Amino acid sequence: MSSYAFWNNKGGVGKSFLCFIAGCEYAHKFPGSDVYVLDLCPQANVSETLLGGFPKGSKAMTELLARKPRASIAGYLDARLSSPFKRLDDIDPFVCRPSNYNSAVPKNVSLVCGDNLLEIQSEAIRQTSQLAVPSDSWKQVLLWIRDLTETLAKKSGDRPSVFIIDCNPSFAIFTQLAVVAADHVVVPFTADDSSRRAVENVVTLLYGFTEAADVAPYTKISFAKKAKEESVPVPTLHTFVSNRVTKYEGQPSKAFAAMIKAMKTTIDDIHTKHREVFSFPTAKPSSKFLFVPDYHSASIIAASTGTPLHKLTAGPKEFGGERVQINPTPLKDYREKLTQVVDRLL
Repeated sequence: MSSYAFWNNKGGVGKSFLCFIAGCEYAHKFPGSDVYVLDLCPQANVSETLLGGFPKGSKAMTELLARKPRASIAGYLDARLSSPFKRLDDIDPFVCRPSNYNSAVPKNVSLVCGDNLLEIQSEAIRQTSQLAVPSDSWKQVLLWIRDLTETLAKKSGDRPSVFIIDCNPSFAIFTQLAVVAADHVVVPFTADDSSRRAVENVVTLLYGFTEAADVAPYTKISFAKKAKEESVPVPTLHTFVSNRVTKYEGQPSKAFAAMIKAMKTTIDDIHTKHREVFSFPTAKPSSKFLFVPDYHSASIIAASTGTPLHKLTAGPKEFGGERVQINPTPLKDYREKLTQVVDRLL
């Protein structure tokens, strides 16, 4: 069993799309494994994509959320809220097979669907975690999603199980549940300074490392401090994925190169001081950066139709009443770069 949370403290960096690619391509490459995608984002983008894109996936989600109980992550959390400190063994009602709705997705992919109810549930979850009795209520609540992964892994039996967890950019209580369930964090980012600052926030929020004087007073009540005190598992930083690489005449643009240099410096500095929080502590993180080119047409077609990378072909496509051309050479490059992301999860 291995588990990966895809998270950055910034939206719009391609977390959900990379989760879709990682889940489908890993399952395709290893048909003897079980791949579970857990959607801990209220927007539920990876769920919609896995279920067939728009509007097909949206209709499938409506059907799943209309079930009693809801066949979603919120349905599972509702059940935990009803009995907060007892592990839930019957998790079948909350799990679906995307291939039942979208035949392009490998049959060994399972999904715990995202749900906008997460936002509404978050306050109830937070209050439950603060109950005075039992004394470890915070720890028990923070482990709810990890409990789910362990139950699913047990259900897989002798088949290897891999968990892909899509996270919301915020560090709301449901994001905290998501990262606690993961062994590793994959951090997608784009080449801009707000993305660089968001990566610094990831480190501060998860581990409490900061040099900012105005943040210091809050570290006493932080997630990082409480997790350490109560022995709650915190994932390590696994892979940094530069998503949507901008090129000019076949080479990364100068502006892109400058921002990547700043990002590498930031992360390598953190590694020098705190290598224990990295999944590969002996290697400079910058040496293991992955770069995914910006191929807008291919990503739009894949996401909007729920077509995995191994099923995506070159040629003209009809999309939204328009004819879109996917050219073979850039598609080949795009596929190779995204495959590197999947291979890193082995």
